[in-house]
Amino acid sequence: MKSIQSLNKKIASCKKCPRLSEYIRDVAKNKVRRFKEEKYYGKPLSGFGDIKAKLLIVGLAPAAHGGNRTGRMFTGDSSGDWLFKVMHKYGFASIPTSQTSNDGLILKNAYITAAVRCAPPQNKPTREEMETCFNYLEQEKGILTNITTILCLGKIAYDATCKLYKVKPEKFGHNKLFSYDGFEILTSYHPSKQNTQTGRLTWSQWSAVFAKAKKIIK
Repeated sequence: MKSIQSLNKKIASCKKCPRLSEYIRDVAKNKVRRFKEEKYYGKPLSGFGDIKAKLLIVGLAPAAHGGNRTGRMFTGDSSGDWLFKVMHKYGFASIPTSQTSNDGLILKNAYITAAVRCAPPQNKPTREEMETCFNYLEQEKGILTNITTILCLGKIAYDATCKLYKVKPEKFGHNKLFSYDGFEILTSYHPSKQNTQTGRLTWSQWSAVFAKAKKIIK
């Protein structure tokens, strides 16, 4: 527990990527109208969840007005609405919503992290920023020693995971399962508005991924 707390503190104070550091501070200062009365977190985000988990969920990066505002990944945005609704359905989350960092949400046998810890402009981190942030994933992997299944939300998360576990990336697609010696990688389209509102990712397709994850880690 002390090691994860130490890592999380290090992540929160990170300013290694000038472009990202400036962007998240600017977003926190110049808020959108719907959140103008709220105080933004405006710092890099650590992962969160059950440190004894078997399931690791890897996303892209915090949302500018989601995690960057609330201080917790997938909290306070539409992607989080989809994520925690399905995680609750399959027993990975104590409640089906996540609107604030102190809403009582508890993850069960799951830990959530991301390839990049700061919200990037247009949701597009540079290759250099991803490489700079990669060490935090490596440190989490060293702490989360029970992980057997990694669920990657989007291709960037998948590529980061393959690098983390030193395996060659396969062709990315939705609800694909790749088995290796001692662990498995499951892939999904990211539950962003760009995917969910266009029909690229339907609820049944999304739910099927977590049904598979639940079956795998039993």
